[in-house]
Amino acid sequence: MNKLFNVSLAIACIFAASAVLLGAFAAHGLQSVLNENALNAFKTGVLYQFLHALALAITAILALHFNSRLLTSSVILFTVGIICFSGSIYLLTLFSIKSIALLTPLGGLLFVIGWLCLTAFAFIAKK
Repeated sequence: MNKLFNVSLAIACIFAASAVLLGAFAAHGLQSVLNENALNAFKTGVLYQFLHALALAITAILALHFNSRLLTSSVILFTVGIICFSGSIYLLTLFSIKSIALLTPLGGLLFVIGWLCLTAFAFIAKK
C-alpha cells in the first residue's frame, strides 16, 4: 500500500463519519433552532461533505494502482474544498459568522478543480 492511499482513505472515512453525525445533528437537534433556509443550507453542507468524502475514497482506491500527481492534487483539493465549502456553511448557519462567507464559493471552486484533475487523470492514466 502507499501513503496516498492510507492518507486519503483515512481523510475520507473521517469526513464521511462526521457527515453522518452532522446529518443526524441537523435532523434531530437543529430543527427547532434554525429557520428552514438555514437548516437547508446546513444539510447542503452535509451533502457536499459526504459526496466528496466518497470522491476521496474513490481517489484512494485509484492511488492503489496509479502513482499520479493529479490524484494527489484531487485529494488536496477535495479535502480543502470540504473544509472551505461545508465548514463555512456550518459556521454561517450555526454562529452567523458572516466574514467567512467567501470561503463557500472558494470551496465549490476547489471541488470543481479536483474533479477536473480526476478528469485529466482519466485521459492520461496508464497501467
